[in-house]
Amino acid sequence: MEAGLAAAQSLFTPAGTSLPLLLLVAGATAVLYAVINRRSSGGLRLPPSPFGLPILGHLHLLAPLPHQALHRLAERHGPLLFLRLGSVPCISACSPDAAREVLKTHEAAFLDRPKPAAVHRLTYGGQDFSFAPYGPFWRFMKKACVHELLAGRTLDRLAHVRREEVARLVASLSLAAPAPVVDVNAALMGLTGDIVSRMVMSRRWTGDDNGAEEFRCLVAETAVLTGTFNLQDYIGAFRNWDVQGLGKRVDALHRKFDAMMERILTAREAKRRHQRESADAEEGAEEKDILDILFDMHEDKAAEMPLSRDNMKAFMLDIFAAGTDTTTITVEWALSELINNPDVLRRAQEEMDAVVGKDRLADESDIPNLPYLQAVAKETLRLHPTGPLVVRQCPEQCKVGEYDVPAGATIFVNVWAIGRDPSSWTEPLEFRPERFLDGGANAGTDVRGQHFHMLPFGSGRRICPGASLALLVVQSALAAMVQCFEWRPAGGADKVDMEEGPGLTLPRKRPLVCAVAPRLHPLPLP
Repeated sequence: MEAGLAAAQSLFTPAGTSLPLLLLVAGATAVLYAVINRRSSGGLRLPPSPFGLPILGHLHLLAPLPHQALHRLAERHGPLLFLRLGSVPCISACSPDAAREVLKTHEAAFLDRPKPAAVHRLTYGGQDFSFAPYGPFWRFMKKACVHELLAGRTLDRLAHVRREEVARLVASLSLAAPAPVVDVNAALMGLTGDIVSRMVMSRRWTGDDNGAEEFRCLVAETAVLTGTFNLQDYIGAFRNWDVQGLGKRVDALHRKFDAMMERILTAREAKRRHQRESADAEEGAEEKDILDILFDMHEDKAAEMPLSRDNMKAFMLDIFAAGTDTTTITVEWALSELINNPDVLRRAQEEMDAVVGKDRLADESDIPNLPYLQAVAKETLRLHPTGPLVVRQCPEQCKVGEYDVPAGATIFVNVWAIGRDPSSWTEPLEFRPERFLDGGANAGTDVRGQHFHMLPFGSGRRICPGASLALLVVQSALAAMVQCFEWRPAGGADKVDMEEGPGLTLPRKRPLVCAVAPRLHPLPLP
């Protein structure tokens, strides 16, 4: 994207042009753009807007990381901004009050999500749940997620899966510890991938080295491609021109994912057919995983909304991409912050020793008795929300506060910027879990969309349905890693670098590698 934008910008600064002529052309262009922009607003009262360029609009202002760029623009122009990305009108909301307007006060006007070309292709032409337009199918799938697929009883029934995989993570880190550095990102991706895979289809990805590597690559590439600003989505002249080469990459990724899903679905169909024909069908019915539940919905001809095969594949993409990449990233950021804040790490370890002890591995059941660990997870989600931008679309013209929102506008709620708002957070750039403890300035702040100064999972009807699962995995994995190991930056460095990378989620620019040493002898493995 950056290369495409740089090339586009260079069109406006031809070599050999004299400075007076360049200034004259720039001035005329600015006047022309202002006239066009005023006409295109149709007399609406739009939020403040920075200067834009013809054709590109404000696209050139969003490189390299859009959430950071929008934050900088809000500091100069105010928390509610109007932008034109190519030909697409957009509103950026960068404060808790602006977020409340979009996600609560006027929620009904902003229930749809724009569907970029990459997402449309990867989700079989829009057959998924996450990006489905608000309507009968979305409501049906939301109900299924809440009451069946990700319901509390389903999570409780599969608690042993998470417990076993966390223990495997500790064992694998112990084996890797003698090495000078450990690839923490790979270890965490193995953990989250195996948890989701066992919950969805009762088998680990890491049981097959080739399959595990294929899975990691698919998830990583999905996050990058769906999070890249594609000029095809914003500039009409590029609609049918793959100027950035993203279309070819998306098509290749889709073919790989579809082949993998076909292997999985075909194998499960054969297994279910065998179970129906055998005397053990009733016994197997109690051991249903999420894939079995999806097949039941697919095969139920009397269902309110039968699922097609493409619906099933697209939902699998949703749950694998959202359930692995985001959880891995959150634990990785939490560990990075703990390494860079050794006093916080020591306090977390002292809490673990007092509550859990040293003779058994921390468990999900311990989390309610570990308030400081919970505070560490909250502080991580505040500074490093895995979805830095909540993106919505407004089908019809409406108002936000005193301003008009054009029909078809894309709305960016900047969760990343809101978590750094100095009006809500004391020392907003500092990692201070104590702020969430009893007596702290932000005690009682919840992460499930009720407090608009902290929205790591979004808010309202389209809040992330996997929030409960994500919190369970993040907190239990972090508890075990804090309890069992000492952590240091690799190569004798003083700090772990905290630079962010591009993507739909909020990855580290460089995956976390660090030095690891067992803290307990022996490790309390089951």
